[in-house]
Amino acid sequence: MGIFSRFSDIVNSNINSILEKAEDPEKIVRLMIQEMEDTLVEVRSSAARAIADKKELNRKLAAVEAEGGEWQSKAELAIHKGRDDLAKAALVEKRRMDESADILREQYMAVEEGLDKLNEDIGRLEDKLADAKTRQKALITRHHTATRRLEVRQKIHDYKIEDALVRFEQFERKMENVEGRVEAFDLGRKKDLTQEFKDLEHEESVEKDFEELKRRMAETAEN
Repeated sequence: MGIFSRFSDIVNSNINSILEKAEDPEKIVRLMIQEMEDTLVEVRSSAARAIADKKELNRKLAAVEAEGGEWQSKAELAIHKGRDDLAKAALVEKRRMDESADILREQYMAVEEGLDKLNEDIGRLEDKLADAKTRQKALITRHHTATRRLEVRQKIHDYKIEDALVRFEQFERKMENVEGRVEAFDLGRKKDLTQEFKDLEHEESVEKDFEELKRRMAETAEN
């Protein structure tokens, strides 16, 4: 798994955790930047170790190649002296050194390729980090602006509701005031003569209806 794959997993995991907690976007950006900075330190440390390994392998390879050259010279000397047995033994050691050199070269190439990848990752990560820091400032500005706008809208909305309630209460008070004035206007007024006669006629009509009802009920009872 590459550095960026592990980094993405870490960031995604933390972002999901924050989103589940409904935390603010500024915190998400800060976390991502912190993760990138920590990862950058880790990648640089890995690159430093790779450079050290590369130098060590280079020294070992030079030493093995030098020793292989010495065994080659010894084999040639033995042949000149007519010592075929020593020449063959020297060539065996020469072959062993050659095999060791091949292994070291493979290790060297693997470290060099890994170092190239680390350098590439460092460049990409530095670009992403710079971009994230730029976006952080923009996002914080946008977030603050949106928050202030929301607060203003909420205040305006609250004020409108409050104003509507106040106006309604004022209207109710006006109505109650008018009704009170009407009731106060009728207080203490005496009935005029026409009204008194109308009341008498109403009482007489009610009395007749009452007597008629009693008569019908009596007749019904007799039958």
